[in-house]
Amino acid sequence: MSRIILKCPYLKGGRKKNASHLSNLVTYMATRNGVEKLSKTMANLPSSLKQEDLIRQFTQEFPETKDLFEYEDYAQNKTVENASEFISIALEQNIDKIGQRKNYIDYIANRPRVQRMGTHGLFTGGDDEIVLSRIAEEVGNHTGNIWIPIISLRREDAIRTGFDSAEVWHNMLSYFAPEIAESMKIPIENFRWYAAFHNESHHPHVHMVCYSTNPREGYLTKKGIEKMKSGLVKSIFKNEMQLIYEEQTRRRDQLKSESREVMLKLIQEIKVGTVNNPRIEELFLNLSQELKSTTGKKVYGYLTSGLKAIVDELIDEISKEQVLSKAYELWYEMREEVINSYMDEFSERLPLSKQKEFKSIKNMIIAEANQFSMDAFDINELDGIDDIELLEEIFESNESFVVSSPEEVDHESLGSMDRTVSSETSENIYVKWTDEYKLARDYLFGTEEIQQDFGEALSLLLEEAQNGNVLSVYDIGRIYSDGLGVEKNHEVAHEYYVKALSGFQEVEAQKPWKYTEYRIGKMIAVGLGTEQDYQIAAEWFHLSAEKKYKYAQYSLGALHHRGQGVEQNLVRAFELYLKSANQNFPYADFEVAKMYRDGVGTDQNGTKSVHHFQRAFSGFEVLENTSHDDKIQYRLGWMLQNGIGTEPDLQKAKDYYEKSAKLGNVYSSFALAKIVFKEDNPDPEDLKKAIEFLSAVTNSDDSVPKHIKSSAVYLLGKLFLEGKVMTKNIHQAIRCFEISHEYGNQWASYQLGKLFLQGKENPKNIDRAIFYLTSSSEAGNPFSQYLLGKTYLLGKDVTKDKDQAIKWLTLSAEQGNEYAKLFLDNIDKFKDPSVALVVSRLLNHMGKIFEENLIPHRNSNGMKIDSKLLRKLKEKKVAQGHKRNDKDHEMLI
Repeated sequence: MSRIILKCPYLKGGRKKNASHLSNLVTYMATRNGVEKLSKTMANLPSSLKQEDLIRQFTQEFPETKDLFEYEDYAQNKTVENASEFISIALEQNIDKIGQRKNYIDYIANRPRVQRMGTHGLFTGGDDEIVLSRIAEEVGNHTGNIWIPIISLRREDAIRTGFDSAEVWHNMLSYFAPEIAESMKIPIENFRWYAAFHNESHHPHVHMVCYSTNPREGYLTKKGIEKMKSGLVKSIFKNEMQLIYEEQTRRRDQLKSESREVMLKLIQEIKVGTVNNPRIEELFLNLSQELKSTTGKKVYGYLTSGLKAIVDELIDEISKEQVLSKAYELWYEMREEVINSYMDEFSERLPLSKQKEFKSIKNMIIAEANQFSMDAFDINELDGIDDIELLEEIFESNESFVVSSPEEVDHESLGSMDRTVSSETSENIYVKWTDEYKLARDYLFGTEEIQQDFGEALSLLLEEAQNGNVLSVYDIGRIYSDGLGVEKNHEVAHEYYVKALSGFQEVEAQKPWKYTEYRIGKMIAVGLGTEQDYQIAAEWFHLSAEKKYKYAQYSLGALHHRGQGVEQNLVRAFELYLKSANQNFPYADFEVAKMYRDGVGTDQNGTKSVHHFQRAFSGFEVLENTSHDDKIQYRLGWMLQNGIGTEPDLQKAKDYYEKSAKLGNVYSSFALAKIVFKEDNPDPEDLKKAIEFLSAVTNSDDSVPKHIKSSAVYLLGKLFLEGKVMTKNIHQAIRCFEISHEYGNQWASYQLGKLFLQGKENPKNIDRAIFYLTSSSEAGNPFSQYLLGKTYLLGKDVTKDKDQAIKWLTLSAEQGNEYAKLFLDNIDKFKDPSVALVVSRLLNHMGKIFEENLIPHRNSNGMKIDSKLLRKLKEKKVAQGHKRNDKDHEMLI
């Protein structure tokens, strides 16, 4: 790649020999005239013996001259021209050592090709005219050290970057001068510099003279020279460095991808036993044991030299793995690629344990070893479960309440099919959508014209019920059941449901009617006003479905789908759903879409599935516009949230959920709560409502659906346990988990088992831990199976039982648990198979370090100017010729 050569010799002032020489040097730099070039014929002749003798003398006395561009050209092609170029630049770059030798001084005094800027070629920061004689005298009489840097480029690099003119060098050095001053440890206000550009045909270069007005100031180290050279490379080759950085970014991205493969490959090698380094286990267990008796901070910097040696050896043992060794080699190559542009020599490569960029792995090893104890149960590998995502998976797997509610719609306008009968008490009993009943429902659900008013709705329904309308009697039962504007009262609700069922049966007894048959079947299926009985419900649905009533066809299809009251028959279920869907019933369209999607009861057909999902969504919208039913609003919210049958729209989903929740729909209330807890910055009022809902469900009776209560109480328990959105309370968390466990929630059982097994948040209780973990494991929970198997395998708190361990670990592994697989694969290889998990985590961490420490680190796109940077900017202005108090170009920040 492109590079520069920087030499920084210096001359001591205060000596008569050097004073004249320094003065002559400034004059030489500034006034060197052009010279006639060698003819092409002469230039390409082999170098003379005299030239070769002189070059041999130079390279013996000054070996570093072999690093010059000119020597590289001479070594490749020993011509008169290349020899002359090398001798010239070698003399100039060693002027501090040969300045007193008269023959060399005479040679330099006649050097050609300075590029003039006016009467001479000398320049400095700013545009003020330089009086050459005054500067030469000032430099000659200076009593302190004077540095005479020489910056050299290849001709092709100078042309390509534009650094083949004095003006470009003047601008760059004016800007870069504060960096030179800082490298030389000279305050910018005392720093003086002058330069001249010598436009050599092969390797154009710049001579500089740098010093401090205070003779006691100035000190240039090897590190300072490297810093100067690095800055010059960035300034001269800035465009090309960008290309290098882009290439390194590409390689970093490639390495990032490869590092994942590396980690997967290592885990795979552990599985098949190809990585088997007993020294790693020996060192790790030794470190863990030693840390038990170590006091004070357990971090690398505070450990004894003996423990540090164990940590270092552990890192080096792990890094011996071929894939990690390869990654470290590649990291070093990329690091040296940039260093090569401004350092002539590389420092010796260090082992990974000594590399400062990777020092974080040391404290990670110490933390792992400190936590690892034969008496402590480590389950960190199972942390980080996303409980909201988990609940979503539970909901989606339970079709009985996500996409199929046993309660359907109560809103069909009967029109000419209204029925009226006379009861034994001579009171009229009827099923009719009267204007009064419709108005009552408008108040119950709310419309664009009528604001929702539960009190007014109840009043109108009571009046209509007194008149004998069975539909009103049913709705009053629902108001008391859901607590819409009244206290929940299930006894009162039951009384009204009994009356409603009796009314439907009386109307049906007078003359069979598909609508009453459907409503009777629906109440028996749900258990409203009577005992739940799917078989009897199926018989009523069958009577109505035979009359092609779409709601009954759908409900009977649902029973066949779930095998409730009838033998499960997925083909028959699909047929019934499809008949209902063909009559524009969106619930049926939804089920048909699912069965086409999953190939259940029919052949799989993605196109038809999408079509029926879209029909379902459009149908629900039409129904909601007329009925404002909470169950339909829930369906619409769920479909909008998940992008089913429509484009995802979370805000519209929340709007529907909120409407539905106001009508007491617990599914919508829970959906809103889950959305709130998934948000990064939830609205405080929404958060308060969500917590109130979970608390209300926790303290409610059995009227809340079992699956809702189980999940809601579990989520509340997690909130108490984590203490992020509400005050941490372990006792309340355990109470919630126990309630959820009683409702059959395997994840609540898992949490309880983990808490009692660890004994960190609450007293340790192995018997209770085993009880809850066994309960969850038997329900098929892979995390509980893993913990139970690990507990039996290690035998730390229970009697060791390898058979039980293998049983539960195998069940967990079969469900994809990688930790369980690691234990099974290493069950006979390690004294403690937990070491395999530790090594896996260490390898993963080392992979991340490789990603994070690939150089160079690029700044972010944002700009931040602090006081230190502002001071540097002001120093640059001074170096460029501005006065320190110049405010003409003051920067506003």
